[in-house]
Amino acid sequence: MQIALCRALIICSFVLCDLACCQWLSAAEWEGYEKRDVVVDGRNGFLIIPKQSAHGKPWIWRTEFFGHEPQADLALLEKGFHAVYLDVQNMYGSPVAMGHMDAFYQTLTRDFGLSPKVVLEGFSRGGLFSLNWAARNPDKVACIYNDAPVCDFKSWPGNQGKGKGSQGDWERLKQQYGFSNDLEALAYKLNPVDNLAPLAKAKVSLLHVCGETDDVVPIGENTRLIEQRYKHLGGPITVISKPNCNHHPHSMKDPTRIVNFVLTHTGFADQVHEPLTPYGYDYFALRGGLQNCRQRFVQDKTGRVAFLGGSITAAPGWRDQVCEDLQRRFPETKFDFINAGIPSLGSTPGAFRFQRDVLKNGPVDLLFEEAAVNDDTNGFSSVDQVRGVEGIVRQARIANPKVDIVLLHFVDPGKIQQINRGETPIVIANHEKVAEQYQLPSINLAREVAERIHAGEFTWEKDFIDLHPSPFGHGLYAKSVRRLFDATWTLPGGPSGEIPARTLPAPLDVYSYFRGRLVGPQALIDNKSLVLDQGWKLVPQWKPGDGAGTRPGFVDVPVLAADEAGATLKLKFNGAAIGLFVASGPDAGMIDFRIDGGPWHSEELFTQWSPHLHLPWAKLLSAELPVAEHDLELKVSSQAAPQSKGHAVRIVHFLVN
Repeated sequence: MQIALCRALIICSFVLCDLACCQWLSAAEWEGYEKRDVVVDGRNGFLIIPKQSAHGKPWIWRTEFFGHEPQADLALLEKGFHAVYLDVQNMYGSPVAMGHMDAFYQTLTRDFGLSPKVVLEGFSRGGLFSLNWAARNPDKVACIYNDAPVCDFKSWPGNQGKGKGSQGDWERLKQQYGFSNDLEALAYKLNPVDNLAPLAKAKVSLLHVCGETDDVVPIGENTRLIEQRYKHLGGPITVISKPNCNHHPHSMKDPTRIVNFVLTHTGFADQVHEPLTPYGYDYFALRGGLQNCRQRFVQDKTGRVAFLGGSITAAPGWRDQVCEDLQRRFPETKFDFINAGIPSLGSTPGAFRFQRDVLKNGPVDLLFEEAAVNDDTNGFSSVDQVRGVEGIVRQARIANPKVDIVLLHFVDPGKIQQINRGETPIVIANHEKVAEQYQLPSINLAREVAERIHAGEFTWEKDFIDLHPSPFGHGLYAKSVRRLFDATWTLPGGPSGEIPARTLPAPLDVYSYFRGRLVGPQALIDNKSLVLDQGWKLVPQWKPGDGAGTRPGFVDVPVLAADEAGATLKLKFNGAAIGLFVASGPDAGMIDFRIDGGPWHSEELFTQWSPHLHLPWAKLLSAELPVAEHDLELKVSSQAAPQSKGHAVRIVHFLVN
């Protein structure tokens, strides 16, 4: 009967309401949903109708800026909520606006049968409307979701605090409230921050989603003040403070936490599900996606997946879990999983060892590369950070133009501090330059860990524990990779036919290490490119005798060693770069070198880790030579670091690009 009556009212008929005159106007559409326009109390409004109404006709009332960042509204419409709006713009939650809102509420509950308890939604200045109307009608409110809300008009638009304020809005507000001057406005006692008792007594739950760095409606003068006072009064409130976020963007890209709050307080708690991330956005960039490897896995039922990185990749953990996930997704595919992780090594050594460690079984179909921790902590320059990662990417694409590559940015305590300050760690920014140039998917796991800690999900000390993650941390990394898979492989089946080659753009840096290779001393001696004096000896299976630690691939292998100052070698090489891959232990010394008879230079081989570890250490001596034949002359220096126990130089490989 009510529906028939409402359809009749569309033909511009009128009904008298208890509080005002209501006129239902023509039907329209909004985001694929039926929209009913209405005039109530002389104000324009509308009602968005779900495809199928949930039990009890629940509804959410956006008090300002309807349609802006509508993620939560759309999600609730999908669940059977109605969404409504009344135009009381530029009335700033004044008593006159409250009267119009009362009339609108009466019309919707009586004539359209909406639930007697409404969900209020106040965006920005809309907080003045939602909180004021709720304080006036606490028994009619199911809950309140406010987003970067104005809670005290002295803060905005009054400009009595740290915010920007708005003089034009301040003048209009005083007029709407009937204030004759600023003093009257500032003395007003029914601002939301001062009128919370009715809501607290009724136990109305509040959710405030705010940007921590909001300089328009500062969180400290608005939401934090509400939070403090409301809790003191015994009222329930949840605050989601988005890190390093200003007044915009509002809401959350994934509104699950907002929708869960509304469902919990409207009788639909059984529909709540766990949000994927704390602030409604994920930490990956899809860019070119991963369709090539998927097509390879599905069509050819074979796939080679390599993992290149340092100790976090080498250790059992996230890598094993990703392998298990891939096998689960593609149960008929025969995989060749390659663990190319070596502790302590970043992208520069990764580029030079790529042919040996990654391509040892042939070209790969999917490559995971991580170097953000070691590139940073090992002190590689921004130039080297780009050259290393780009060298890896180009080598992979040259070997297999169809390969898919994922860059991972792992976390360490220094990165957490930078991210909490709103900064992007330089090493991540450098690696992202490469990801953007080559359209590679990437995951900023450093930001994810920092923000999950910020959201109170876990702690570094008790849960993640170290940059070498606990099992919990490895699990978090693996889940992030799974979400990337889910996002890029959304459609069932995937593409078929010929797998397309990826475009290989011009290099960001022509000196990137995409020609990088390891050259062993024995091979150079055999082809007479390397000439040694009597101070050097080639140890067939070197191992330390001092009890210090070692790394795989840098012990029980041939090593070109010299222990005395003055030992000299001469090497002919062809390329743009030359360097050394050494085992740098407690007795590591310094080298002096020159190229093509030029000036002599010195390089320190001792590192901060050397006192207890024969660390694999990649040292580039020159990286911007003309691509041609060159002569390197190198000798063990008479100088050494004060902490070093000797002058030892132990060359496992020469690095040539």
